[in-house]
Amino acid sequence: MPKPESFPIETIFVPTKQKKAIKPEIVAEIAESMLDIGQQTPISVRLDGDRLVLVEGLHRLEACKALGEATILGVLVPAELAQPKPLLAERPEVEAERLKMARLKQLRLEKEAAEAATAASRGNATHAPRAGSAKGLRDNPKASPVRMVKAKPKSLSDWITQQKGSGSRY
Repeated sequence: MPKPESFPIETIFVPTKQKKAIKPEIVAEIAESMLDIGQQTPISVRLDGDRLVLVEGLHRLEACKALGEATILGVLVPAELAQPKPLLAERPEVEAERLKMARLKQLRLEKEAAEAATAASRGNATHAPRAGSAKGLRDNPKASPVRMVKAKPKSLSDWITQQKGSGSRY
C-alpha cells in the first residue's frame, strides 16, 4: 500500500454523486475525533489529468475543511483501482435482504388477513359483516383487529391496552 502523504484540500475535486452523500452529523463526529486524536485514516485520491479526484473519505475531507485545515493525509491510488466502494444500499446482498424482508412482511400480512377472515366466518356465519370486519381493516390500517379476534399482544403496553378495551382488570 502506498505511503500516506499530505495533499492541499482545495485541490481535491469531489464528484457530485459523492457530494450528495454528505451527512453533517458524521462530519461533526469525525471533526471532534480529529480534534482529540488527529486523522487516523487517510483518504484515497486519484489523478485525473492535472487534478486530484476524491475516491474515498468524503466525511474526513469535509471534517478537515470544517476544522479549517489546509492539508489532509491521503493516499494516491492508480485510476484502475480507484473504484469507490459501493454504498450500503447499492450492495446486491443488502438489496436481496431488503426484498426478502418485504416478501416475508407481505406473507405475514396475508396470513393474518386469512386467519381473521376464517375467524370472522366462523363467528359471523349467519350475520352480515360488521364495521370491524376484515374489509374495514383493509380500508383502515389503524383499525384494531381486537374487535374481530383477540389478537395476541406483541408487548406489555399492547396487552394493557387490550385489557382496558375489553373492560378487564389487569
